[in-house]
Amino acid sequence: MHAHLRVARRLTGVLTLTLPALLASCVGDPPAATTSTPSSEPAPAAIDSARDELAALAAAAQDRHFTARYTLTDGGPDRTILVTSANDGTWRVDVPGGALGGTADVSFAGTADGLFQCGLPSAGRPEPASCVRLGDPDDAVPGRLDPRVQHPFTDWLEVLTDRRAPLAVSPARPPAGATGACYSVDSTSASLNAPLDVGIYCYAPDGTPTAVRTVTGTLVLAGPAAPAPATVQLAGPVTDGEPLGVAAPRADEPTPQSTETP
Repeated sequence: MHAHLRVARRLTGVLTLTLPALLASCVGDPPAATTSTPSSEPAPAAIDSARDELAALAAAAQDRHFTARYTLTDGGPDRTILVTSANDGTWRVDVPGGALGGTADVSFAGTADGLFQCGLPSAGRPEPASCVRLGDPDDAVPGRLDPRVQHPFTDWLEVLTDRRAPLAVSPARPPAGATGACYSVDSTSASLNAPLDVGIYCYAPDGTPTAVRTVTGTLVLAGPAAPAPATVQLAGPVTDGEPLGVAAPRADEPTPQSTETP
Protein backbone atom coordinates (compact mmCIF):
# COMPACT_ATOMS: atom_id res chain seq x y z
CA MET A 1 0.00 0.00 0.00
CA HIS A 2 2.70 2.48 0.95
CA ALA A 3 4.70 1.52 -2.13
CA HIS A 4 1.78 2.31 -4.36
CA LEU A 5 1.40 5.76 -2.74
CA ARG A 6 5.07 6.55 -3.28
CA VAL A 7 4.80 5.66 -7.00
CA ALA A 8 1.70 7.82 -7.39
CA ARG A 9 3.44 10.82 -5.75
CA ARG A 10 6.45 10.44 -8.10
CA LEU A 11 4.19 10.41 -11.18
CA THR A 12 2.34 13.47 -9.92
CA GLY A 13 5.61 15.38 -9.47
CA VAL A 14 6.83 14.47 -12.94
CA LEU A 15 3.60 15.70 -14.50
CA THR A 16 3.75 18.89 -12.48
CA LEU A 17 7.20 19.68 -13.87
CA THR A 18 6.70 18.60 -17.48
CA LEU A 19 3.15 19.75 -18.25
CA PRO A 20 3.93 23.52 -18.38
CA ALA A 21 6.85 22.90 -20.72
CA LEU A 22 4.70 20.80 -23.04
CA LEU A 23 2.01 23.49 -23.14
CA ALA A 24 4.56 26.21 -23.89
CA SER A 25 6.00 24.21 -26.80
CA CYS A 26 2.51 23.75 -28.25
CA VAL A 27 1.57 27.41 -28.02
CA GLY A 28 4.80 28.69 -29.64
CA ASP A 29 5.81 32.35 -30.16
CA PRO A 30 3.06 34.84 -31.07
CA PRO A 31 3.21 36.16 -34.67
CA ALA A 32 5.23 39.33 -35.16
CA ALA A 33 3.18 42.50 -35.42
CA THR A 34 2.89 43.84 -38.95
CA THR A 35 2.38 47.39 -40.06
CA SER A 36 0.51 48.12 -43.27
CA THR A 37 1.82 50.82 -45.61
CA PRO A 38 -0.80 52.69 -47.64
CA SER A 39 -0.38 52.45 -51.38
CA SER A 40 -0.46 56.23 -51.70
CA GLU A 41 0.08 58.89 -49.09
CA PRO A 42 -2.60 61.59 -48.85
CA ALA A 43 -1.60 65.15 -49.66
CA PRO A 44 -0.51 67.18 -46.63
CA ALA A 45 -3.44 69.05 -45.14
CA ALA A 46 -1.71 72.44 -45.46
CA ILE A 47 -1.12 72.01 -49.21
CA ASP A 48 -4.66 70.79 -49.87
CA SER A 49 -6.02 73.70 -47.85
CA ALA A 50 -3.88 76.16 -49.84
CA ARG A 51 -5.38 74.88 -53.10
CA ASP A 52 -8.89 75.45 -51.73
CA GLU A 53 -8.03 78.92 -50.43
CA LEU A 54 -6.49 80.02 -53.73
CA ALA A 55 -9.45 78.68 -55.71
CA ALA A 56 -11.84 80.65 -53.50
CA LEU A 57 -9.84 83.86 -53.89
CA ALA A 58 -9.57 83.42 -57.66
CA ALA A 59 -13.34 82.92 -57.82
CA ALA A 60 -13.78 86.16 -55.87
CA ALA A 61 -11.39 87.86 -58.33
CA GLN A 62 -13.60 86.76 -61.23
CA ASP A 63 -16.50 88.62 -59.61
CA ARG A 64 -14.38 91.62 -58.58
CA HIS A 65 -14.81 94.70 -60.80
CA PHE A 66 -12.37 97.58 -60.38
CA THR A 67 -9.81 99.88 -61.95
CA ALA A 68 -6.27 99.72 -60.58
CA ARG A 69 -2.67 100.52 -61.38
CA TYR A 70 0.10 97.96 -60.99
CA THR A 71 3.86 98.43 -61.03
CA LEU A 72 5.60 95.96 -63.36
CA THR A 73 9.21 95.17 -62.49
CA ASP A 74 10.98 93.00 -65.06
CA GLY A 75 14.64 94.00 -65.01
CA GLY A 76 14.22 97.22 -66.98
CA PRO A 77 12.61 100.51 -65.94
CA ASP A 78 9.47 100.02 -63.89
CA ARG A 79 6.25 100.32 -65.88
CA THR A 80 2.71 101.16 -64.79
CA ILE A 81 0.05 98.71 -65.96
CA LEU A 82 -3.55 99.94 -65.94
CA VAL A 83 -6.15 97.21 -65.36
CA THR A 84 -9.90 97.71 -65.80
CA SER A 85 -12.48 95.04 -65.01
CA ALA A 86 -15.85 96.56 -65.86
CA ASN A 87 -19.20 95.80 -64.28
CA ASP A 88 -20.52 94.16 -67.45
CA GLY A 89 -17.64 91.66 -67.60
CA THR A 90 -15.60 93.48 -70.24
CA TRP A 91 -11.96 94.16 -69.47
CA ARG A 92 -8.96 96.17 -70.63
CA VAL A 93 -5.24 96.05 -69.75
CA ASP A 94 -2.87 98.81 -70.94
CA VAL A 95 0.76 97.69 -71.25
CA PRO A 96 3.44 100.35 -71.82
CA GLY A 97 6.32 98.90 -73.82
CA GLY A 98 4.30 95.78 -74.58
CA ALA A 99 5.15 95.66 -78.30
CA LEU A 100 7.85 96.32 -80.91
CA GLY A 101 10.69 95.32 -78.62
CA GLY A 102 9.49 97.56 -75.79
CA THR A 103 9.20 100.73 -77.89
CA ALA A 104 5.42 100.70 -78.41
CA ASP A 105 2.57 100.85 -75.91
CA VAL A 106 -0.42 98.58 -76.41
CA SER A 107 -3.80 97.86 -74.86
CA PHE A 108 -5.66 94.56 -74.85
CA ALA A 109 -9.42 94.46 -74.38
CA GLY A 110 -12.17 91.88 -74.28
CA THR A 111 -15.68 93.10 -75.16
CA ALA A 112 -18.90 91.59 -76.46
CA ASP A 113 -17.61 92.36 -79.98
CA GLY A 114 -14.40 90.40 -79.61
CA LEU A 115 -10.79 90.40 -78.44
CA PHE A 116 -8.80 93.49 -79.46
CA GLN A 117 -5.27 94.84 -79.45
CA CYS A 118 -4.93 98.62 -79.63
CA GLY A 119 -1.73 100.45 -80.45
CA LEU A 120 -1.21 103.56 -78.32
CA PRO A 121 0.85 106.63 -79.31
CA SER A 122 4.42 105.98 -78.19
CA ALA A 123 8.05 106.28 -79.28
CA GLY A 124 7.86 103.26 -81.57
CA ARG A 125 4.42 104.15 -82.90
CA PRO A 126 3.69 107.90 -83.06
CA GLU A 127 0.35 107.46 -84.88
CA PRO A 128 -2.98 108.03 -83.09
CA ALA A 129 -4.45 105.10 -81.19
CA SER A 130 -6.12 102.42 -83.29
CA CYS A 131 -7.29 98.87 -82.66
CA VAL A 132 -7.29 95.52 -84.44
CA ARG A 133 -9.73 92.69 -83.76
CA LEU A 134 -7.85 89.51 -82.87
CA GLY A 135 -10.80 87.15 -82.56
CA ASP A 136 -13.82 86.27 -80.49
CA PRO A 137 -14.06 87.30 -76.82
CA ASP A 138 -12.90 83.89 -75.57
CA ASP A 139 -10.04 83.48 -78.06
CA ALA A 140 -6.41 83.50 -76.91
CA VAL A 141 -3.95 86.23 -77.82
CA PRO A 142 -1.50 84.77 -80.39
CA GLY A 143 1.93 84.12 -78.89
CA ARG A 144 3.79 86.56 -81.16
CA LEU A 145 1.52 89.37 -79.88
CA ASP A 146 1.29 88.31 -76.24
CA PRO A 147 3.12 90.29 -73.51
CA ARG A 148 1.45 87.91 -70.98
CA VAL A 149 0.74 90.74 -68.54
CA GLN A 150 -3.04 90.60 -68.97
CA HIS A 151 -3.49 86.90 -68.19
CA PRO A 152 -3.54 87.07 -64.35
CA PHE A 153 -6.61 89.30 -64.61
CA THR A 154 -8.43 87.33 -67.31
CA ASP A 155 -8.15 83.68 -68.41
CA TRP A 156 -5.72 82.45 -65.74
CA LEU A 157 -8.38 83.05 -63.10
CA GLU A 158 -10.37 80.22 -64.67
CA VAL A 159 -7.36 77.91 -64.33
CA LEU A 160 -6.86 78.80 -60.66
CA THR A 161 -10.50 77.99 -59.86
CA ASP A 162 -10.42 74.64 -61.70
CA ARG A 163 -9.56 71.85 -59.26
CA ARG A 164 -8.89 69.54 -62.24
CA ALA A 165 -6.06 71.78 -63.50
CA PRO A 166 -2.61 70.16 -63.06
CA LEU A 167 -1.38 72.56 -60.39
CA ALA A 168 0.52 72.25 -57.12
CA VAL A 169 -0.29 75.05 -54.66
CA SER A 170 1.39 75.98 -51.38
CA PRO A 171 1.49 79.09 -49.17
CA ALA A 172 4.17 81.66 -50.07
CA ARG A 173 5.61 84.92 -48.79
CA PRO A 174 4.47 88.09 -50.55
CA PRO A 175 6.91 89.72 -53.00
CA ALA A 176 8.54 92.93 -51.78
CA GLY A 177 5.98 95.69 -51.37
CA ALA A 178 2.99 93.38 -51.77
CA THR A 179 0.20 92.51 -49.36
CA GLY A 180 -2.51 89.88 -49.21
CA ALA A 181 -2.55 86.09 -49.08
CA CYS A 182 0.08 84.64 -51.42
CA TYR A 183 0.45 81.19 -52.93
CA SER A 184 3.17 79.48 -54.91
CA VAL A 185 1.69 77.83 -58.00
CA ASP A 186 3.54 75.18 -59.98
CA SER A 187 2.46 72.92 -62.83
CA THR A 188 2.34 69.16 -62.32
CA SER A 189 1.93 68.48 -66.04
CA ALA A 190 4.78 67.27 -68.24
CA SER A 191 3.26 69.12 -71.19
CA LEU A 192 5.17 72.07 -72.62
CA ASN A 193 1.89 74.02 -72.77
CA ALA A 194 1.30 74.79 -69.11
CA PRO A 195 -2.16 76.22 -68.35
CA LEU A 196 -0.56 79.31 -66.80
CA ASP A 197 2.83 80.70 -65.85
CA VAL A 198 4.14 79.24 -62.62
CA GLY A 199 4.93 81.74 -59.90
CA ILE A 200 3.41 83.51 -56.91
CA TYR A 201 -0.16 84.81 -56.90
CA CYS A 202 -1.48 87.15 -54.17
CA TYR A 203 -4.99 88.38 -53.40
CA ALA A 204 -6.78 90.65 -50.97
CA PRO A 205 -9.70 89.10 -49.04
CA ASP A 206 -12.19 90.65 -51.50
CA GLY A 207 -10.47 89.01 -54.48
CA THR A 208 -8.45 92.01 -55.69
CA PRO A 209 -5.17 90.73 -57.17
CA THR A 210 -2.41 92.40 -55.15
CA ALA A 211 0.71 90.85 -56.71
CA VAL A 212 1.82 88.34 -59.33
CA ARG A 213 5.36 87.11 -59.84
CA THR A 214 6.11 85.03 -62.94
CA VAL A 215 8.86 84.75 -65.53
CA THR A 216 7.38 87.88 -67.14
CA GLY A 217 8.16 89.97 -64.06
CA THR A 218 6.52 91.08 -60.83
CA LEU A 219 3.25 92.99 -60.75
CA VAL A 220 2.40 94.78 -57.50
CA LEU A 221 -0.76 96.78 -56.80
CA ALA A 222 0.32 100.43 -56.73
CA GLY A 223 -2.53 101.82 -54.65
CA PRO A 224 -6.14 101.23 -53.65
CA ALA A 225 -8.37 99.93 -56.41
CA ALA A 226 -10.97 102.38 -57.74
CA PRO A 227 -14.60 101.61 -58.66
CA ALA A 228 -15.19 99.95 -62.01
CA PRO A 229 -16.86 101.64 -64.99
CA ALA A 230 -20.03 100.21 -66.48
CA THR A 231 -18.07 98.97 -69.51
CA VAL A 232 -14.64 99.42 -71.08
CA GLN A 233 -13.95 101.61 -74.10
CA LEU A 234 -11.41 100.71 -76.75
CA ALA A 235 -8.46 103.08 -76.96
CA GLY A 236 -9.22 103.99 -80.57
CA PRO A 237 -11.19 103.06 -83.69
CA VAL A 238 -11.05 99.53 -85.08
CA THR A 239 -8.95 99.35 -88.27
CA ASP A 240 -7.92 96.85 -90.92
CA GLY A 241 -4.25 97.21 -89.95
CA GLU A 242 -1.93 94.51 -88.64
CA PRO A 243 -1.48 94.00 -84.89
CA LEU A 244 1.78 94.91 -83.18
CA GLY A 245 4.12 92.05 -82.36
CA VAL A 246 6.06 91.77 -79.12
CA ALA A 247 9.41 91.61 -80.91
CA ALA A 248 11.04 94.59 -82.56
CA PRO A 249 10.38 94.66 -86.34
CA ARG A 250 13.20 94.37 -88.85
CA ALA A 251 14.43 97.60 -90.41
CA ASP A 252 12.76 96.75 -93.74
CA GLU A 253 9.35 96.05 -92.18
CA PRO A 254 6.65 98.75 -92.04
CA THR A 255 5.11 99.58 -88.65
CA PRO A 256 1.84 97.61 -88.36
CA GLN A 257 -1.55 98.93 -87.25
CA SER A 258 -1.39 102.13 -89.29
CA THR A 259 -4.30 101.70 -91.70
CA GLU A 260 -7.64 102.97 -90.48
CA THR A 261 -10.95 101.68 -91.75
CA PRO A 262 -12.49 104.23 -94.16
